[in-house]
Amino acid sequence: MVTFDTHILICNATFAFAQGQYPNRPIKLIIPFPPAGPTDIFARQYAQALSNILNTPVITENKGGAAGVIGSVDAKRSTPDGYTLLFGTVTTHGLYNLLSNKPQYDSLSDFTHIAVIGEAPIAFAVNPSMPKTFKEFVELVKNNPTKYSYGSSGEGTFLHYAGERLKQSVGNFPIQHVPYRGSGASLPAVIAGEVSMTSDTLSTVINQHKSGNIRILGVASSKRFAIAPDVPTVSEALGLKDFQVMAWYEILAPTGLPQSIVNQLAAASDKALSDPALIEKLNSLSIQPTPGITGNKAFQFVKQDMEKLSVTIKTLGVRLD
Repeated sequence: MVTFDTHILICNATFAFAQGQYPNRPIKLIIPFPPAGPTDIFARQYAQALSNILNTPVITENKGGAAGVIGSVDAKRSTPDGYTLLFGTVTTHGLYNLLSNKPQYDSLSDFTHIAVIGEAPIAFAVNPSMPKTFKEFVELVKNNPTKYSYGSSGEGTFLHYAGERLKQSVGNFPIQHVPYRGSGASLPAVIAGEVSMTSDTLSTVINQHKSGNIRILGVASSKRFAIAPDVPTVSEALGLKDFQVMAWYEILAPTGLPQSIVNQLAAASDKALSDPALIEKLNSLSIQPTPGITGNKAFQFVKQDMEKLSVTIKTLGVRLD
């Protein structure tokens, strides 16, 4: 006669049940950029809010390099079990496949798109010696077609794209592009007068604007921001129709993540975006939380934004190896 140890059976069943629960161990959130920048600050604050919702540690890990490619590839190659997530951006999952000659991943098909969690507007700022309004600055440049230039964080970056979008939208705006190695170099350049204008995120330039070292002429969003109530939108300043250039942030996982986990993470993400501490931090970074853009909506958001980006990218003639 075969006998069973009921205690062992109960323990094994409990273990099997626990194994099926998600999450039952810490989650890693890869930040594909170096520490201390606005993206890193947002990611860490988001990780804390998500940890509170899921009641499990969400540990951030910076894997910077190659404009976010190294960390993104690492996330792509991880096991699709929900324990490795990626803090993607418009750079890693909007521009990358449009610019790279030899892409190491497909922004759409190589990842599970969980949630688009925030957007940040681009601002256009000038040296204080320049005219006080955007219209006056545009007229000055038009009347002196070889004299004025704008700086960005580099060839093919989102800030370069923003400047070219502005030129296309204004029409006959012959301001020349000067690429720098990051906004850490282009911002001092406009303060020093090496270039007349720079394109950068609002959070990066707002303090210099408030101190009078630069003047923000317009913010490329649909509305003004509480952090800079004196700054008009570009649409307001130039009479353009719905001119928006917004950087965005997304939570991703490798492709193949079970739908049940996608749903759980998407719901937790939406709850995290209502956390008061996170909202306060986002306000300081001039980032708008975007709850509700989850699952297939997130995938479609990225796909449609890539289509918009490609229109301008084709005119740049920039390709990255």
